[in-house]
Amino acid sequence: MARGVRKSSLEKLQKELADVQESIQQHKNSITELIEKEKEIQEKISLEQFKEVSSILDQQNMSITDLKEFLISRTK
Repeated sequence: MARGVRKSSLEKLQKELADVQESIQQHKNSITELIEKEKEIQEKISLEQFKEVSSILDQQNMSITDLKEFLISRTK
């Protein structure tokens, strides 16, 4: 039975290189997506932290200016 023409060593290496390059590109794309997701999550965390502080200020009947003045006075 004929199985076709055998690939040369060069052809095998070129195919292997193409496969590796494709895999690298897929990983780069995944990393880029994960970095974007990381930034979104960090932004959401910051927003939630601000909401908590804002809520505490409301409970204490304080404004942002009041908080700023309070913090400045504490550092002196």
